[in-house]
Amino acid sequence: MPDQPPALTAIGDQDPYAYLGLVRNPDGSITRVSEYPFTPAAADLANPSPVLTKDVPINRSTNTWARIYLPREALEHPPAAKLPLLVYYHGGGFVVCTPGTTAVHDFVAVVAAETKSVVVSVDYRLAPEHRLPAAYEDSFEALHWIKTRPDEWLSLFADLSNCFLMGSSAGGNITYITGLRAATAVDDLEPLKIRGLIFHHAYFGGTKRTASEMRLAEDKVVPLRFNDLMWELALPAGADRDHEYSNPMAGGGSEQLDEIRKLEWKVLATGYEGDPLIDRQIELAKLMEEKGVKVVRWFLEGGYHGLEAFEPSKAKPLCDVVKDFIS
Repeated sequence: MPDQPPALTAIGDQDPYAYLGLVRNPDGSITRVSEYPFTPAAADLANPSPVLTKDVPINRSTNTWARIYLPREALEHPPAAKLPLLVYYHGGGFVVCTPGTTAVHDFVAVVAAETKSVVVSVDYRLAPEHRLPAAYEDSFEALHWIKTRPDEWLSLFADLSNCFLMGSSAGGNITYITGLRAATAVDDLEPLKIRGLIFHHAYFGGTKRTASEMRLAEDKVVPLRFNDLMWELALPAGADRDHEYSNPMAGGGSEQLDEIRKLEWKVLATGYEGDPLIDRQIELAKLMEEKGVKVVRWFLEGGYHGLEAFEPSKAKPLCDVVKDFIS
């Protein structure tokens, strides 16, 4: 993705691989030829930021890690009660970005500060070098890692009994799939207790085009041909976009949604009318409601896919909704 917000930079006739900073090799592999702006963690109180951050390894064999965000006021004035815990999964179509990518970092910092939460932003292996379900496996492994309280910020300030999974775009997809799996492993995740799921412009697909995809086929952020390439790179070899990883509506929806209903987890689904994927986001919210899951919808007119993540200065209304949702 370009250095500017994608909403301001049309993909036009540009090669989708080049747009992602990739080169496709003759053997089908890819070479990453450009890196996205990266913001290092800063845990020193001398840093004027309202949120402090640190990077911690999760699995050295897969090189996965997490960035932990802590509102500085928690260190300066320890709260009487521990703070809510948000486990965050970043976007990037499963192909690009990390928790340290500047656009990701800046957005999560705003979320942590505005919601007064401890946030664990999870790194996961990227496609196509590591196709799905690698990202799901890493994301679920992170929950087991968190439950051990591997860092003093988590042990001192995070309320593991008040945990929410949150993700943007592909991270919203990961939140959904990881949530389904976690709902069947509640006892194994103790003392971590998940209370709900937050889908921020969740990334889903399907072979049949939706009305919003057709209406916004030449969208500046996720035009159809760009979107199709992301799924081609991310899905298991030979799978199409009706695979369960892409299309949550396949087969009438996952049977594990019943477990989410039984656990009384709540769901926050957010999106914009200007996002080609809005129909799929609304479709999933409706399916979950039909399965008896409590869903809070926050779908707005205008906007574009990932707006708050690309323009953190506009994230406060979303953060207000998230703060109310996790309280």
